Amino acid sequence: MAVDYLYWVGMAAVAVSALAGVMEAQRQEVDLIGATFVAVATALGGGTIRDLLLNRNVFWIADQTYLITAILFGCAAFFILRRKAIPARWLLVPDAIGLALFTVLGTQAALQWHAPWLAASLLGVITGVFGGVLRDVLCNEVPLVMRAGELYATAAWLGALLLIGAEAYGIDSMTASGLAMVAVLTIRLAAIRYHWTLPAFPGKP
Repeated sequence: MAVDYLYWVGMAAVAVSALAGVMEAQRQEVDLIGATFVAVATALGGGTIRDLLLNRNVFWIADQTYLITAILFGCAAFFILRRKAIPARWLLVPDAIGLALFTVLGTQAALQWHAPWLAASLLGVITGVFGGVLRDVLCNEVPLVMRAGELYATAAWLGALLLIGAEAYGIDSMTASGLAMVAVLTIRLAAIRYHWTLPAFPGKP
């Protein structure tokens, strides 16, 4: 049951992240192929880096359903957003959902591969944020994770650590995953709402 649960969480994460990719691409006035490319990179990039680091089969090559889902949702989002543009700030919501889902998936994958707890937590963060990094680079933007602003990677890391800690205390995998997803999403959205930030270097004089 836990495997099936994570599988469908993965599909949801791919779909939401593909939408977030196209929402960013619309600001660059790209065509259908360009928008779909950004969608696929956003949806599959973090998990690809995770699997390469773990030296295991890349998930969307092992199961092309993930790739098909990213392409279909990317194309659908393109045609919907052509008819009605969405304000840039709305991108933050699907991005936060994708961050929460992919962080948990990445952490669980690393744990199942018997990675040490700290490495597993960082692989969860990589899975959560790297798709967004690719999206922003392809759209000629400074990656969101590199900007001084509301908690982003920190929210992912806290959620990954919560998942690992919960399982260490005997909480079952599904419950721990659900708690971690809610934690990442809550922290990220609260950080946006209340402007929670980390200390940063001062701006240029």
